Amino acid sequence: MGQRIAFQGELGAYSHEACTIARPEMEALPCRTFEDVIEAVREGRADQAMLPVENSTYGRVADIHRLLPESGLHIVDELFLRVRIALMAPPGTRLEEIRRVRAHLVLIPQARGFLKRHGIEGEAAAELARSRTPGQGVLASELAAKIYGLEILAHNIEDTPHNTTRFLIMAREPDFSRRGEHGMVTTFIFQVRNIPAALYKALGGFATNGVNMTKLESYMLNGSFTATQFYADIEGHPDDPPVRRAFEELRFFTSHLKILGTYPAARPRH
Repeated sequence: MGQRIAFQGELGAYSHEACTIARPEMEALPCRTFEDVIEAVREGRADQAMLPVENSTYGRVADIHRLLPESGLHIVDELFLRVRIALMAPPGTRLEEIRRVRAHLVLIPQARGFLKRHGIEGEAAAELARSRTPGQGVLASELAAKIYGLEILAHNIEDTPHNTTRFLIMAREPDFSRRGEHGMVTTFIFQVRNIPAALYKALGGFATNGVNMTKLESYMLNGSFTATQFYADIEGHPDDPPVRRAFEELRFFTSHLKILGTYPAARPRH
């Protein structure tokens, strides 16, 4: 049996499209929840997981930063997917016949301008492309049209032309090899010690060693307002001397530090 990559959602979802781009040689395995995606890899039913972590319009994907550290998996790659929304309907339908569209809740606001200009109402729905109701279309990826035999009536109808989702690809085993054409990214989580200015001191080593930190986010642990964990991305490999020195300084001011993965930096797709 060939290798599989698990994703959350139905066939034709944007996560599925990300799988076909990043791992075209793998069979895509749809899962109901993010937890199911992670479990599929941990149990060996899939070899890798495709997980969205943030969107340029809507920010961080809910709960994902909590799931990643607890997953037991390792980040081995990343992908930036340009979100292109298509309006589709059963073959033979004309655009002027469409009065209502079904879409995932997050897609409707992203195409509000187009829908308003054409007098189309949006309706949130979990299952999209199986509808054959007259006068009703679907907002989804072009991949969904191919899978469900629908005809695309309008391409790229999103209001924001640079709407992009960042995905992380995770596996059971880490890959610390140097690879890619644009350098390496290292993702890690940490908790600071309970001392004055601990976060400032913990991050000082990255500044003094010239290590670029591209992301730093905080989130509560176990619903507590006093227990905070930080999620960070930096440019570089843990074996790079500046990164190694920065981590040595970070460890002095932290009570917990865990590297989630080191992987090649990707570039946004246009």
